Amino acid sequence: MIDSEGYRANVGIILCNAEGRVFWAKRIGQDSWQFPQGGIRESESPEEALYRELREETGLEPEHVEIIGSTRKWLRYRLPKHLIRRRAHPLCIGQKQRWFLLRFVGDEAAVRLDSCPHPEFDGWCWVDYWRPAREVIFFKRQVYTRALEELAPLLFPEDAPVGRGSLPERHSR
Repeated sequence: MIDSEGYRANVGIILCNAEGRVFWAKRIGQDSWQFPQGGIRESESPEEALYRELREETGLEPEHVEIIGSTRKWLRYRLPKHLIRRRAHPLCIGQKQRWFLLRFVGDEAAVRLDSCPHPEFDGWCWVDYWRPAREVIFFKRQVYTRALEELAPLLFPEDAPVGRGSLPERHSR
C-alpha cells in the first residue's frame, strides 16, 4: 500500500524481553541487522499486519507477546536514490511506519526464523535497547531513534525523561 506521496505503509516491531533488551535480527545471507518489519496489506489494520509480520519473520504467535504500546504517528524514512525502483508503479520513495513495542512472554524455543517459505532472517539475539539505533543501516537510523525514544518511557518509566542513550547501563549485558 503506497500513499499519494510515495511512502509504503509498514509496521515496525520492537520486541523486548523481561530485562528490557530487544530482539535484533540478522538479515539472511548478510551482515545487516534490523528489527522485524513489513508492509501493511490493503485489507489490514496496522495491528493485523503486526501479528502477520511477527509470525512470518519470527515464528511467534500473538500468545507469545503482549503489546505495550505504539507510536502515535507514522514515522517516515526515504530510501537512498540508488534503492528506488524507478520503473515501479506506483513509485515507492520510502516507508511510513507505525512502530509497536511488544513484551515477549513466551519461551525462546518458539522463535522460528524459518517459519515462512522466504525467511528474512538467519540469526537473532537480545541486545541493549539503544544498540539498534546505532547499528541499523544509515537511512533507517533517524526512524529507529525516534521510535525507541517515543516508546522507551513505556518500558522504562522510572528513567523518564528519556533521550537517546540515557538509559542506565543496567539494561545491557
